[in-house]
Amino acid sequence: MSSSEDEDSNRAIALSLGKHDPVPSLAGTSIKEAIDLDSDGKATTEIHERKDDYSDAASARVTDSGGGILGLNRKEMEAERLARKRRRSISPPTSHKKPQQKPIRIDPELFSTGTVKKTWVLGHERAGDDIKIEEIMQKDDLRIAILSSFQWDIPWLLTKVDMERSKVTLVMQAKDQATRTQYQQETARMGNLRLCFPSMEGQINCMHSKLMLLSHPTYLRIVVPTANLVRYDWGETGEMENMVFLIDLPRLPKEERITKDELTPFGSELVYFLEAKGLDQTIIESLCAFDFAATKSIAFVHSIGGAHGGESFRRTGFCGLGKAVKALRLATNENLSIDFVTSSVGSLDMDFLTRIWKACQGDDGLAEFTRKNSTKGKASKDSPDEVHKTIGKGFRIYFPSHETVTSSTAGYAGTICIQSKYYDNSKFPRQLMRDCKSVRPRVLMHNKILFVRPDSGDNSWAYIGSANCSESAWGNKLVKDKITKQPKLNCRNWECGVLIPADSKLYSQGYKAKSPREPGGSTLESSDGSLPSSTLQVFDGVIPVPMQYPGEEYNGRKPWYFQEHG
Repeated sequence: MSSSEDEDSNRAIALSLGKHDPVPSLAGTSIKEAIDLDSDGKATTEIHERKDDYSDAASARVTDSGGGILGLNRKEMEAERLARKRRRSISPPTSHKKPQQKPIRIDPELFSTGTVKKTWVLGHERAGDDIKIEEIMQKDDLRIAILSSFQWDIPWLLTKVDMERSKVTLVMQAKDQATRTQYQQETARMGNLRLCFPSMEGQINCMHSKLMLLSHPTYLRIVVPTANLVRYDWGETGEMENMVFLIDLPRLPKEERITKDELTPFGSELVYFLEAKGLDQTIIESLCAFDFAATKSIAFVHSIGGAHGGESFRRTGFCGLGKAVKALRLATNENLSIDFVTSSVGSLDMDFLTRIWKACQGDDGLAEFTRKNSTKGKASKDSPDEVHKTIGKGFRIYFPSHETVTSSTAGYAGTICIQSKYYDNSKFPRQLMRDCKSVRPRVLMHNKILFVRPDSGDNSWAYIGSANCSESAWGNKLVKDKITKQPKLNCRNWECGVLIPADSKLYSQGYKAKSPREPGGSTLESSDGSLPSSTLQVFDGVIPVPMQYPGEEYNGRKPWYFQEHG
């Protein structure tokens, strides 16, 4: 399967179509001393300003055909160079529109058990179930910020962080050493900024994960958004919405620390993921200065780029999802209803969806691998056709149609991706596609959410994170390693997310959840006037459902193909 199925592969195409790239150049520096989540410090800030444009398919990946830092092409880089000659420094950038409302100071204790929010969107009334990035960052007392993203708007980001009081590490994609060196050179004067480059060796295609670790004097805020660090993903243009999970972990008494072995499974998988990314060990060790007890009922789920053998395959990709479902005692043999909200769709077939389905039941992938590689050739209890038929009745994939995108406030979407060659393939499950429409009129979604409900309604849960509906995000099928003869999982992307049971103690501040509703306010109903047999009401009060449900079938319409709309 081509690695081009995800967002990063579309950047070169978007640029060839004449699109601008909204990701500006860094102008700062990597600090050399070790920092941890307990430290603080000051540094001066110098940053060069660049105007951005919403309707771009940008990425942090730099191509060989003229790409510059964080995706600038040569023409744009030359414009930057000339701008620097005229204007040595601008600190901070001032061209971006400021939010019309003053950010609300939120008591961090409100998030001590975690919460899920929609991102605020300009022009839409706040209902208590949304949040602004300023309200997440709380920059007035932010000591340390570890920020991971796929797309970056650095001048905009640095209006959300006080670089004189906060130390910042950016975890970003750089495919080769030349690119890493370039980024480091371009950040050579910013004393409180450092960079981290996860491995992009071999088959690894995309550093797509979104994660924030925000250290404050009395707590650590862990944030897992579906949004990149660009202004339109956070609603500031009034065109796009995302989802955010966040939880505040209290700082342990001074000099008191837990060991890594004492971490909850959530904490252990977070540390495992950060170590795989190559984050400074001092930062990772400082996580043990916080109390992870509130994370016992949720799971941190990830995809780590590369090949995974031995026991490591069980911890990541779709195998890690199945392991997490089982660990939280959510595993089931019941049939499922799965609603997958995605902003990018890969080259799908029923075999891939079967792996996701079984992972959602609590299978770590080993059962199917054992069946296929058994020397006895033991037959499966259910034939693939029967399994596919069952999945076809309960699996829905939410992705916007052409009409939904063109009639939206933006009128275009460069980070909502599917290729016509995938959709037109005879194996693509077109019958499962649903038009993804927000309950906020004319707003596009960049969400990645799995809503999973067994037939009985018990043990329902949701995933919120960076992983789209593709093999690149969740990993290929398990294969037998040619040398060890043991299972091996290959993942092309770095991803992360959170698994949240529907009966979790999480809540949305000020949000009294109701059933998913249409913009007019009436409860969504099936065509016969009755409520669907399996609704999303089980998530009331835990996760605000962002899309109109049940979604409309395409009925001959086509999905949005951004590559075909230059």
